[in-house]
Amino acid sequence: MDSEIMDVLGDRVLELGPKPDAGGPYRNFKLTRDADGIAWLLFDRDGSSANTLSADLLEELDAVLAALESRRPTGLAIRSAKKSGFIAGADVNEFRGASDPRTVETAIGRAHAVIDRLAALRVPTVAVIHGFCLGGGLEVALACQSRIAIDDARFGFPEVMLGLHPGLGGTMRFTQRVNPMQAMTLMLTGRTIDARRAKSLGLVDAVTQERHVRNAVKDAVFGRLKRATPGLLTTVLNLGPVRGFLASRMRREVEKAAPHEHYPAPYALIDLWEKHGGDKLAMLSAEKASFANLMVTPTAQNLIRVFFLREQMKKLAGSGNRIEHVHVIGAGAMGGDIAAWCASQDMRVTLADMKAEPIAGAIRRAAELFGKIVRKRTDLRDALDRLIPDMDGEGVRNADLVIEAVPEKLELKQKVYAGLEPRMKAGAILATNTSSIPLQDLRTTLQRPERLLGLHFFNPVSRLQLVEVVSHDGSDPQLLKEALAFVGAIDRLPLPVRSSPGFLVNRALTPYMLEAMVMLDQQIDKVVIDAAAKKFGMPMGPIELADQVGLDICLDVGDMLRSKFGDLLPPTPAWLREKVAKGELGRKTGKGFYAWKDGRADTAAVAPSTSEPAQEMIDRLILPMSNVCVAALREGIVDNADMVDGAMIFGTGYAPFRGGPLNYARTRGADNVVSALRALAEKFGGRFAPDAGWESFR
Repeated sequence: MDSEIMDVLGDRVLELGPKPDAGGPYRNFKLTRDADGIAWLLFDRDGSSANTLSADLLEELDAVLAALESRRPTGLAIRSAKKSGFIAGADVNEFRGASDPRTVETAIGRAHAVIDRLAALRVPTVAVIHGFCLGGGLEVALACQSRIAIDDARFGFPEVMLGLHPGLGGTMRFTQRVNPMQAMTLMLTGRTIDARRAKSLGLVDAVTQERHVRNAVKDAVFGRLKRATPGLLTTVLNLGPVRGFLASRMRREVEKAAPHEHYPAPYALIDLWEKHGGDKLAMLSAEKASFANLMVTPTAQNLIRVFFLREQMKKLAGSGNRIEHVHVIGAGAMGGDIAAWCASQDMRVTLADMKAEPIAGAIRRAAELFGKIVRKRTDLRDALDRLIPDMDGEGVRNADLVIEAVPEKLELKQKVYAGLEPRMKAGAILATNTSSIPLQDLRTTLQRPERLLGLHFFNPVSRLQLVEVVSHDGSDPQLLKEALAFVGAIDRLPLPVRSSPGFLVNRALTPYMLEAMVMLDQQIDKVVIDAAAKKFGMPMGPIELADQVGLDICLDVGDMLRSKFGDLLPPTPAWLREKVAKGELGRKTGKGFYAWKDGRADTAAVAPSTSEPAQEMIDRLILPMSNVCVAALREGIVDNADMVDGAMIFGTGYAPFRGGPLNYARTRGADNVVSALRALAEKFGGRFAPDAGWESFR
């Protein structure tokens, strides 16, 4: 038994070689030698919980490598001293605001020289990798002669998510080491892989546990470790004619997901490999220029901005979550999926409904979700165990947070609260997932209205990261703080909003969908309308989105917002009410504007449009979103323009490479947007009138 405990503890403590001296000559590194003459170089970035490759860290690494060249060890083991993982990639901060590719190329050239120096060391080098090994971190590992992975390691090149491709020699070293079809796919998608997959691809030579690291390093240095060598297939696939054929296939695949005009990085990567994949030095050199040119594109700069928006929103969550037990009332599409997501994130969840069928359906969907997102079978079983059907609603008594997700009817919600409130424990939060009813109306019958707040999730819950945390005038500030921490604890991004019809996201998104209905009324083909939105960069056109959301919900939210904002919103056509009355609600009933099969719109059955969408049509769909966002800022619904952009990107998928509706307006020029809105207002009506907030918008 004792040895088992020691094994578990042994796997938790990192094996970092001999104990380093307290002083040490380096700020971000520790360098020691063991009895076999093997040098252990530990990456330990000063003042940070994770290693990132900043310019100053690389400069210091250069000095370390110079010292190793002059006093050559028997071998070199490279490791991270951080619990969080190996190296999480480049320091993205250094790329913000870059506008001159020559400056970027000079900086990346200096970094290249350091990595090349590591690759050229005349001693056996081995990278020992635990946790995350991403981007520049993986490029450091690829510059070593061997790689040993701890079984929790994850590998990937996420640069494409920032509008870039690898820039420290990774494009060449990865395609030379691993079958280039697999290597290119990983770089083009930004996906991560685990240690076992990395071993089967030949990216790492061995997978081990912490307690065996010392022996594995010795085996690697003294030639006893069988190294993964690139097979004949890798060599063949890197030959010129084969590269040409494969590259054109890759371009066709990429074009389906990422149009060239919006996302240049994948195409630059394919060009780089097609032209230079057979010549290591030429590819290393061309990679620097290609990376520098991508870095200054609006796409890369906006995607880097989105990266920081995500970090800012994570910080809003704060820490110190105290919520462990969540009780969800209403096991429909939203309630069931919220319950499943919370259970997947280590929360104990009780799920209540008036009927057994919705609960059974929710648990079936939860099992499907866990199958996709949970890796270990034991973790999958644990997640299902945490999701508890609760027909009697007894979970309320012990819950720290109660989330109400019943249909959008004021009286129904108030009736539910009347039954709940006396049974809730002191200090528990009562949250509603309403997307449209103002909290001021919901709180009128409550005994303790200060404990009511909104937690508005977006559909699909497992994919859209945003949760609007809604307050009213009487909200308890401490409970709001706890709600923000809860959202962070379930790996979601919180947006604090003041209660107002539609909050932020639905209020901004509704005109997008309703304007599309007006266009249908004007006999414009739905395919042309959806194509106009996609041309701008939206992930889904407004007609398909309305089907996805549910036409009944669109109608309810539209009616509610029109009752508040009147003609600032497009009118709802009568035929939409008829469609809803007939039960043609979109995806959930299998038929709306499109026919739906297996959760997907059957767009193939629709004749493709030959006409190119005009800029006016794009403006009619897109500019009202920016207009509403400016209004929400002016009214104080949200108090930070950056958070508005983040919310629209993470809650609706708003074209990320545009940086959000306000950033788009800033880039296009506020005066230009205002004059375009005025022209639309003259032609189509007052719903396009520019909001007063544009006067002070910066």
